[in-house]
Amino acid sequence: MRREMTEGRPDSRTRLLEAALHVIRARGYPAARIEDVCERAGVTKGSFFHHFTGKEELAIAAADYWSSKTGAFFSGAGYRSLADPLDRLLGYVDFRKSILRGALPEFTCLVGTMVQETYDTNPAIRDACERSITAHAAEVAKDVAEARRLYAPGASWSAESLALYTQAVIQGAFILAKARGGPRVAEECLDHLRRYLELLLPREQKRRRRP
Repeated sequence: MRREMTEGRPDSRTRLLEAALHVIRARGYPAARIEDVCERAGVTKGSFFHHFTGKEELAIAAADYWSSKTGAFFSGAGYRSLADPLDRLLGYVDFRKSILRGALPEFTCLVGTMVQETYDTNPAIRDACERSITAHAAEVAKDVAEARRLYAPGASWSAESLALYTQAVIQGAFILAKARGGPRVAEECLDHLRRYLELLLPREQKRRRRP
């Protein structure tokens, strides 16, 4: 992401986007006010309207910004360097569990939050959220496809469907964390997801095929 810097600080547009990530995850899209975003970003409303026509445009830009930011975050994670695709897939789940730290707005998903709130009322935001979730799932699907080839070559399910399932579990885990006010239930959901992946992709299959 291009970040213009002024006196060592991110430019005002980037500060507004960063603020939007927090405010929307903390309060939800309908309750997030432009004034709240400006206050957290440390900019004036005049600066806000220099960059965005309104809250909807900010939300769409925030979804795209979220995709870039999280894409770089996951691509730089340690599990990405593992040679075995199943290890990378399980490492992804372990990594998702390891970042369930801090307050709820700090680890829950921006686009998952917004799409639940806007899917029927704001198609533009819904579509931006869908692009983000689908793009992330597509990256997960790459490891799923390789692991499927090695450990479950005769499986009837597709790599894409399993990758989307991982996102369904993760987003559902965030909802439960919000309902219960903490990450414990989300951690347990990810433990179950890991066990499920190990059942679908048993390492014994590869060992049995060896001559």
